[in-house]
Amino acid sequence: MGFSIKRLFKSRETPEPEKVTTIEITDQQVRDAAAEVCLRELAFWTCIGKIANALTKCEFRTFYEGREIFGDEYYTWNYEPNRNQNKAEFLSKAIEKLYRENELLIVESYDGQLLVADSFDVTRNTLYGDTYRNVLVDDYQFSRTFHSADVLHWKLNNRNVNKIINGLYGSYSKLIDYSAQSYLKSRGSRGILNISTMAQSEKLFEEKLKKLMNEYFKSFFNSSNAVLPLFEGYEYTDLGSKTYSEGTSRDIKNQYDDIFDFTARGISMPPSLAKGDVQDTSKAVEEMLTFCLDPLAEMLQQEINRKRIGKSGVEKGTRLQINTMRVKHIDMFDIATPADKLISSGIYTVNMLLRALGEPQLSDEWANQHFITKNYSTIQDFLEEQSKKGGGEGAETN
Repeated sequence: MGFSIKRLFKSRETPEPEKVTTIEITDQQVRDAAAEVCLRELAFWTCIGKIANALTKCEFRTFYEGREIFGDEYYTWNYEPNRNQNKAEFLSKAIEKLYRENELLIVESYDGQLLVADSFDVTRNTLYGDTYRNVLVDDYQFSRTFHSADVLHWKLNNRNVNKIINGLYGSYSKLIDYSAQSYLKSRGSRGILNISTMAQSEKLFEEKLKKLMNEYFKSFFNSSNAVLPLFEGYEYTDLGSKTYSEGTSRDIKNQYDDIFDFTARGISMPPSLAKGDVQDTSKAVEEMLTFCLDPLAEMLQQEINRKRIGKSGVEKGTRLQINTMRVKHIDMFDIATPADKLISSGIYTVNMLLRALGEPQLSDEWANQHFITKNYSTIQDFLEEQSKKGGGEGAETN
């Protein structure tokens, strides 16, 4: 084995210091970045907040072998998923995780609490199911390993739509920044400062010019009413009126609204709901229910039923159902006629209708019975009645 003296001395040499490149970040850059983040977060939370609030209004109904029951499972999903969160807080965190990170993991503790995981490591296994380790909830990390059958795991899309929206905004923000700068430039004070040759030859020229620009002009432009003192040999000409633009701040606001449009469309929500428009709100809510909330509720209840109930239970009629009918506000005077039709046609009982309206149910037995008016009958009953009247099957009817 050879021995290198050169290598020995080279190892004792003082290493060259690393070159550090200093990049100056101005206050304006920090403010611009903070404004962009706030705008994106506002659009995101506006949409996600509406979805979470709508899901909170839904009732998680539980059925055991076809009969609706109100037991521990019903209380867990509708009131207290865990000791630290109620239903609204639990769903708000769950929906935020689902739409921001494109997946949601809910684990169950040993004492039956449902917890939304903040982070976790997953090992994929197509044949035997995935395993989840290092599950972190708030400040508590589980030491045990969760298997696929032990957790509720959802993936919203094949690709994270939130990342695509942020990428789109990264390009669009340049246009917003350009429009804002153009608007401020058109509204700003501009002018020409002429300085004579004699004034420039003075000994204290640099000091006078610095004081004029940093103090006098700054106070002059920031004041609604002001007088600008000038030294001898200085002449200022205002050009503000010549560069005035016809654009308004509403143009920039419309570009801000575009961010809400991008975000809302990315999660299948009507943009009018994200922006708070009141025109055609009913149609917008129906669209949100059809293409956003109903598919989301279906995805959630499928995972809950297959993991917490299983195939054998579902086959016997045991299931959890997320009822989205309560999302829309119901005015009892507006639905008086439809409510009568629901009862008279035998579709709803009185108690079923009261429950849909959020009113207390009646304890009387008749309130749980189905009623139907005499206007509804089967064709067989109609023919029998005609036969008794002597008309026969060939009798004409009106």
